[in-house]
Amino acid sequence: MAGDKGKRGSGKRGAGQGASFGTNTNAARTMRVRVKTARKRKNSSTKWLERQLNDPYVVQAKRDGYRSRAAYKLLEMDEKHKFFKKGMSIVDLGAAPGSWSQIAAKRVGSLSEKPLVVGIDYLDVEPIPGVTLIKMDFLDDEAPDALMAALGGKKPDFVMSDMAAPTTGHRQTDHIRTLHLCEVALDFALQNLNEGGDFLAKVFRGGAEQGLLDGLKKNFKKVHHIKPPASRKESPELYVLAKGFKG
Repeated sequence: MAGDKGKRGSGKRGAGQGASFGTNTNAARTMRVRVKTARKRKNSSTKWLERQLNDPYVVQAKRDGYRSRAAYKLLEMDEKHKFFKKGMSIVDLGAAPGSWSQIAAKRVGSLSEKPLVVGIDYLDVEPIPGVTLIKMDFLDDEAPDALMAALGGKKPDFVMSDMAAPTTGHRQTDHIRTLHLCEVALDFALQNLNEGGDFLAKVFRGGAEQGLLDGLKKNFKKVHHIKPPASRKESPELYVLAKGFKG
């Protein structure tokens, strides 16, 4: 259930068009790294490793100090839809390895002595300035109360989730499992968001998300489907952004 911020990432523009964040795609193509298949490494693992080493967003994330390429998905979505505002409180569901929490803390001005961002994941996450981190499975019954306690009882202005279930290779199964995580995230948002707050979550294309969309349209003023440029073309992922919680 951990956030899908480290391995997977598709859109009208390819990953190479992240130039606004300083990605030098020409250099990345010129210096392409090829990985040989090791004796104990599966061919799929070799392909994933080669893709990572040659992904300009992965290279840029290391240069910019972000923990994964997923940082640019969030940056690109915020660049277009302007959901981050100074002083807002944020919950990051499935926070590992922490790149979304990194971005959120910077954008809202969260400080270590007065954190505005709370992240949760069952995986270990290295400390992030301005972020309170909770090691717990978000699906645990105690998780919602733990998140609200970490916010000091203050309602969040923004709930974001990059959670994705571990993939099985069967697209419809993966879609349904990740959709369930999105629905649980939405339920948390509906129970706890400030009026006027926003919700952002990952889904996979698959045709079973109509109920989710109906719930979003009923409870929020505007709903957007987003495929950020940093999302890989071959990935079925997209994001739903719901703005203006009606309360």
